[in-house]
Amino acid sequence: MEQTYQYAWILPLLPLPVPMLIGVGLLLFPTATQNLHRMWAFPSIFLLSIVMIFSTNLSIQQINSSSIYQYIWSWTLDNDFSLEFGYLIDPLTSIMSMLITTVGIMVLIYSDNYMAHDQGYLRFFAYMSFFSTSMLGLVTSSNLIQIYIFWELVGVCSYLLIGFWFTRPPAANACQKAFVTNRIGDFGLLLGIIGFYWITGSFEFRDLFKILHNLIYNNEVNFPFVTLCAVLLFAGAVAKSAQFPLHVWLPDAMEGPTPISALIHAATMVAAGIFLVARLLPLFIVIPHIMNLISLIGIITLLLGATLALAQKDIKRGLAYSTMSQLGYMMLALGMGSYRSALFHLITHAYSKALLFLGSGSVIHSMETLVGYSPDKSQNMVLMGGLTKHVRITKTSFLLGTLSLCGIPPLACFWSKDEILNDSWLYSPIFAIIAWATAGLTAFYMFRIYLLTFEGHLNVNFQNYSGNKNTSFYSVFLWGKGCSKRINNNFRLLRIHNNESSKKTYRSDENPRKRGGGQPFINIFHFDNQKPFSYPYESDNTMLFPLLLLVLFTLFVGYLGIPFNQKGTDLDILSRWLAPSINLLHEKSKDSTGWYQFWKDAIFSVSIAYFGIFLASFLYKPIYSSFQNLDLINSFVKLGPKRKRWDKILNALYEWSYNRAYIDAFYTTSFAGGIRKLAELTSFFDRRVIDGITNGVGVMSFFVGEGIKYVGGGRISSYLFLYFFCVSIFLLVSYFIL
Repeated sequence: MEQTYQYAWILPLLPLPVPMLIGVGLLLFPTATQNLHRMWAFPSIFLLSIVMIFSTNLSIQQINSSSIYQYIWSWTLDNDFSLEFGYLIDPLTSIMSMLITTVGIMVLIYSDNYMAHDQGYLRFFAYMSFFSTSMLGLVTSSNLIQIYIFWELVGVCSYLLIGFWFTRPPAANACQKAFVTNRIGDFGLLLGIIGFYWITGSFEFRDLFKILHNLIYNNEVNFPFVTLCAVLLFAGAVAKSAQFPLHVWLPDAMEGPTPISALIHAATMVAAGIFLVARLLPLFIVIPHIMNLISLIGIITLLLGATLALAQKDIKRGLAYSTMSQLGYMMLALGMGSYRSALFHLITHAYSKALLFLGSGSVIHSMETLVGYSPDKSQNMVLMGGLTKHVRITKTSFLLGTLSLCGIPPLACFWSKDEILNDSWLYSPIFAIIAWATAGLTAFYMFRIYLLTFEGHLNVNFQNYSGNKNTSFYSVFLWGKGCSKRINNNFRLLRIHNNESSKKTYRSDENPRKRGGGQPFINIFHFDNQKPFSYPYESDNTMLFPLLLLVLFTLFVGYLGIPFNQKGTDLDILSRWLAPSINLLHEKSKDSTGWYQFWKDAIFSVSIAYFGIFLASFLYKPIYSSFQNLDLINSFVKLGPKRKRWDKILNALYEWSYNRAYIDAFYTTSFAGGIRKLAELTSFFDRRVIDGITNGVGVMSFFVGEGIKYVGGGRISSYLFLYFFCVSIFLLVSYFIL
């Protein structure tokens, strides 16, 4: 076992040869490397598979022995300063390395087909392998400086992958937005690292925790300064894990390829902030008010993410806000001190959300057949529906991922989310109510995504491209918002059904809510397209294989943390795995419990989830099933005097969600606009005042010289008289003033 730990340093280095060899190949043999570009998927998957096997071995040893191994060596050595470099293998490291490698392999297999026809295929796999190296280096780091180095490398990879299609302005803007937002958090992280080194004199985790505990116990530390440094450290995690108020970059990051969304922005990179807080939890837990701040940020983020996901049209953006909300659950659990629950939900959510993102990529492939490649169309759920008959495997896997995220037993996220919800009652009843309500919202918006995407009846005969028939299809949008202005002009008319007696027809780029009069609760869009469609198609086997493997994880990974007697021990597998870290935090391990007590605690959360599913099905499923139900819809929206009030509430909720709670607009106006105005003011001051004084001196010298030139007569006596006269006047004035 000791030998296995000694070679753990190879974990971050194994994926590194792939980007290096690709770079050398493109430099020395560009034509051959480009022609054989598909061969580079194999070494990428093979090397990461070796890392996965190694990580699995380490994880099994962690479960069986409950040990922590650390190896360090000196990097720089001085009388007053020493910097060490090394690696730390503990339960947190083994869990993160397992997530990175298993999800990474699935994404690489998926990407081989997804990116096959992209000109940046080689660049994509080079970035992905370098990201794996950076992320593995981050989770195995033994000190804060080492974490910061890999933290920035992960940020670089995120920047490159979000802006992978950099020729598209939205992608270029999105990667810049992610870069700037994360720099705010990373600057705070750097200041926090420097501050704690100034307090403790060490970057190593064990020394840092021990010294700080002693200083606080002996009351030998400045608590406001320690609290400030802890807040700065936490700022890095807030930005990386898209927590409020630095969450604004994550939805725009969906401009990158879908495999990037699955790996970086669902399972691994956004989990880096959770990892950092979990790693530093022994430090945070002894500092007053920091744990309360962490839990507060978590509860705000989980509620905000859920409300912003309610009205999204883009399928990936809806999943991004869902990721933000679930990361809020993890942050809430860490703030409550529920270390085990947070990491449990990190594991289950990573596999479920990776399944959903890869499923959305399969859907996008299918939609490209219908509307031609354009992200604002092929990712728009308003233009989807009725795909069940054509993409059955994708639909089934997406449904299982949706049910898991909704918290439906016995799928993975049910076991972890239920623990967080139960722990929240012990921490704060107010937080518990918000967390449970958000669980219902999660079920609602996830089933909304599923129903809009797969279910319903399109009333369409899909024709091959050689067909001659015109094609029309229907789509339903619950909240009454008009279609995007960028919808293809071939979609000619938008028919609005307000009630039985009034029917109006507007163009598809109009918003009927802005026209006054009866505002429809439900809009039914009828698009007439002059160009025939082909059938949507299921993805290739190389894309479906990772989906099926992730389905298995989604079905069974939750059993790691079931709190029942296993093999004669009172602890479940996850608790035994996390035992060293739990002991370090002095957290009480969960005792075993019976089935009756467990289901008694879980029945309320499951009921809320089913209510959210029922509400989504009631509002969407009947409409999609048949358009003969229009009479039922019309009678439903005729609410009498209360209709306008109800419609205003729904409209306000829609506007809040669709416009991202106006937070982006506020940042644009206050920060971006304020900085721009400050820059303009500074430029004006520089040009008019600073340069004006300099230029004014030159101009004055010129005019004075020109004037004196005509006054002078050439007599030295006159010059001397004028000189002494001016000096005398100056001395007299100075004498009387002073």
